[in-house]
Amino acid sequence: MDMIDKKYTQHPFYGILRMTAWLHDEGHHVNHKRIQLLMRLMGLRAIYPKPRLSKSEDVSEKYPYLLKGLMIRRPNQVWATDITYIKLKQGFVYLVAIMDWFSRYVISWEISNSLDTHFCLSALDKALRKGVVPEIFNSDQAKAVNSQVKPLPVA
Repeated sequence: MDMIDKKYTQHPFYGILRMTAWLHDEGHHVNHKRIQLLMRLMGLRAIYPKPRLSKSEDVSEKYPYLLKGLMIRRPNQVWATDITYIKLKQGFVYLVAIMDWFSRYVISWEISNSLDTHFCLSALDKALRKGVVPEIFNSDQAKAVNSQVKPLPVA
């Protein structure tokens, strides 16, 4: 996985077959199905122009981008969240962070060794327990929603 990650970082346009051929050249005889599984686990996909990228297939999943042209003028007006992975010797851990866009303050974060929803919900729960609810909660998937949630009671 380490070799795949390094090569993908150098050549993000390498797909499964090209990565398999490169590993064969390096003396590692592996099946392309194994490379497909490993790249999928690592969240790696070849970067190349894909057909019809601008046309959405499912209109029901498309949300309006509420932050376009919005001036962010105060704390807790907009919170943002994102998930990323951190590579370790033993594998990967996943980090979710919730941040205030105005102050760039990290309101809460969580780390997990699996990509399930529990650690994301835990980070959101911690953020909401601070007693403040943002007007807009934004993710990198352009799924911003007006928050209608009420803060959980502080224990």
